[in-house]
Amino acid sequence: MVELSPREREILTFEREWWKHAEVKDSAVRTRLGLTPEDYYRALTAIIDQPGALAHDPLLVRRLRRQRLSRQRQRQASRLGRRPAGS
Repeated sequence: MVELSPREREILTFEREWWKHAEVKDSAVRTRLGLTPEDYYRALTAIIDQPGALAHDPLLVRRLRRQRLSRQRQRQASRLGRRPAGS
């Protein structure tokens, strides 16, 4: 299994703990990670698909994957003119 880089682990740690800080998330992404929010979310999406991410923080990665799947289903349902399952 490929290990996560220190930067990838830093991004996962930030995602797990950002709410503990007084800053708005977008501002915290810029100041703490030096990324635009778009680059941050792009990186986070790529990271959670890596097996090493699941080994590093299984609860966070599974939650993020579930949230992504839920958003995908909602978008698909709205394109088809249906209500999402569970609504």
